Formats: sequence, C-alpha cells, structure tokens
Amino acid sequence: MSRPSLADKDFLTVIETAEYFGLSRRKLFRLAEEKNLPFMAMYGTRKLIIKDEFIKYLKKPGVKEGLANGKPRTKKRLEA
Repeated sequence: MSRPSLADKDFLTVIETAEYFGLSRRKLFRLAEEKNLPFMAMYGTRKLIIKDEFIKYLKKPGVKEGLANGKPRTKKRLEA
C-alpha cells in the first residue's frame, strides 16, 4: 500500500505543512509552539496541523508572507 499524497491528507506534520505550502520550516516550528491555535491538534506528544483550518489561517492578510521562506544566502553574505 502506498503512502497518501500530502494533498489527500487532512492532518499534516510541521515538516509536511512547510513542504506542501512552500513555507519556512523554522517559522512553522516557532508558530507550532504558540498556544490556542485553531489549526493545531495533538496526537499524544505529536503536534499535527489540521490542513483545512490552516488554509483558513493563511488567508488572513499578511500571514502567508510572514511564514514564507527568506531569500537564499549568497556567497558574499556568508563571507561577511
């Protein structure tokens, strides 16, 4: 039996959420530490994200931009 695609899943891990929506993993892990988020679900000690609720959250103005990946580091920036 093959694994379901991320599009078919109702609950995603933080890493799967970052991959599916093209967001920063680091920022999502920080967000997952906050309390009383409507899209978070606990399964034992695992934190899962309810995909439909997270989509509603992303539709709020400025949220998706705040969680987006930053610009890649350039060689010049790394040398400084």
